[in-house]
Amino acid sequence: MNDPTAAASNALSGASGPARFVAAQTLLTLDARHPFAGKSLIDAQDMHRTVMSGFPGWLDDGSPDPRARMGILSTWTVDLHRARLNLVVQSSLPADWSGIPRAALAEQPEPLTIDRTFRSGDRVAFRTVVNPVRSVPPPPGSAPKTRGTRVPHTRPEHVKGWFARRLQPPGEPPAAPDGVVRIGADADTDRISVRILPRVSSPAPHKGLRIARAEIKGTLTVTDPRAFVAALTQGIGHARAYSCGLILVR
Repeated sequence: MNDPTAAASNALSGASGPARFVAAQTLLTLDARHPFAGKSLIDAQDMHRTVMSGFPGWLDDGSPDPRARMGILSTWTVDLHRARLNLVVQSSLPADWSGIPRAALAEQPEPLTIDRTFRSGDRVAFRTVVNPVRSVPPPPGSAPKTRGTRVPHTRPEHVKGWFARRLQPPGEPPAAPDGVVRIGADADTDRISVRILPRVSSPAPHKGLRIARAEIKGTLTVTDPRAFVAALTQGIGHARAYSCGLILVR
């Protein structure tokens, strides 16, 4: 029998019931010395093309916003000692990696189906690479509708503050008063580690594309399962097309 007192308490606190997260993930292990992988490492746009190459035929050519529509997120690391590019790709659709040159694969792709149910109070270890930026308004006297500038955070303590704004303490709504979307989980920020990563960029025809990155690791406590699953599914922050924003949990 449902407890009406508990239900009312949950409603007042903003807690939600369990939420299920379903996604496809693939671990691609590439030979970093192969030109195919090497090009992806030095060109952010080429890395984007490598990720998107696993999903041919799902949408018509030229369809708007294909990455978001197919739920595609990615993240990567480099093992310099073993010369390995480790690329994790998440999606709402199954991937087909047959287009990657066989010689570029250090190991066969490892597909995995994620099917987890999260509840308030669950604790999970997490890792994410984000594009931590803040918006600076245009200077006084600028033309109407002039857009502000995104300025990257370059110090670990500022990145930690960027992430803390997206945490969701118990009872708080999934959107902050200033519009920042929260992730449905809270954390002890003193126990979160931050590492500034090298920026990635792209040459012509994407001159000027320079993406600041930071790795954030720690433990999260789920406070709003639906918001948490949304964050896992959609990612956080900007530059999601360039391997930022995917939250990996275990």
